[in-house]
Amino acid sequence: MKRAKSDRSWRSLVIAAPYLWLLLFFLVPFLIVLKISFAQSAIALPPYTPVFDFSAGWRGIENFFENLSVGSYRLLGSDPLYLLSYVKSLEIAAFSTLMLLAVGYPIAYGIARAPRRLQAVLVVLVVLPFWTSFLIRIYAWMNILQRDGPLNQLLMTLHIVRQPPVWLASDTAIYIGIVYSYLPFMVLPLYAVLEKLDQSLIEAAADLGCPRWKTFWLVTLPLSSPGLLAGVLLCFIPIVGEFVIPDLLGGSRTPMIGQTIWMEFFGNKDWPAASAVAVVLVCLLVTPIVIFQHQAMRKAERD
Repeated sequence: MKRAKSDRSWRSLVIAAPYLWLLLFFLVPFLIVLKISFAQSAIALPPYTPVFDFSAGWRGIENFFENLSVGSYRLLGSDPLYLLSYVKSLEIAAFSTLMLLAVGYPIAYGIARAPRRLQAVLVVLVVLPFWTSFLIRIYAWMNILQRDGPLNQLLMTLHIVRQPPVWLASDTAIYIGIVYSYLPFMVLPLYAVLEKLDQSLIEAAADLGCPRWKTFWLVTLPLSSPGLLAGVLLCFIPIVGEFVIPDLLGGSRTPMIGQTIWMEFFGNKDWPAASAVAVVLVCLLVTPIVIFQHQAMRKAERD
């Protein structure tokens, strides 16, 4: 009896641990940012009002709610810079995710179909770039993509181009940096699903005369959809808020939303506006996921 209670306690603790982690490191910081987004910008430290004063008691609470402002959210709707930043971020994230899927799926499929003794080595090769600092890798790409960098030298040596193309400060450089940096996040979930795929289903389709391309389309691809969805989410969500890659490799014509938040926080010292931009971004990303999860749960209940 005591052992059963102990097992239930450990099970409850294991289940509660991720929720506690999300509460402390996601929900609490989000509520702080949400509070700042309703404040007003001020020349102070920190550069906004109101600041919740616990020592003032009930009057402090009244002052806090009296000074709340939606001016930062009005600013988001009136200034086209923010709308363009959101659109640019979603555009780059969408196209980058499609490119990652086009590159990552064949790699994951090839690793899953490789001999068992080689799969671990191939997986290590996929994650090998993570052993080097992310910032150092992006700086390396800055050197590669320079006008007189190795890439242009190779292209000119092979007589592919006559004049060295301009790579840096362009969307092309952003896409290159993102696809290189996020590729393992697409490959690993897909490999985890494809590696466990029941090969007897593929053999059965072949025995029934199904061509290989049709077997892939009707059997392999649907069964790998959980890994595909996980890879898409793992790549798309952080790419939308990416800052380092577009700041170092991209231009300043239309900044992504991560650059806009950084500019408001550290350039303009407008913490309420930056917080409002971050809150809207979180809502844009979380709302579709919640709706999808709700629809999936309803479908599972009907089945």
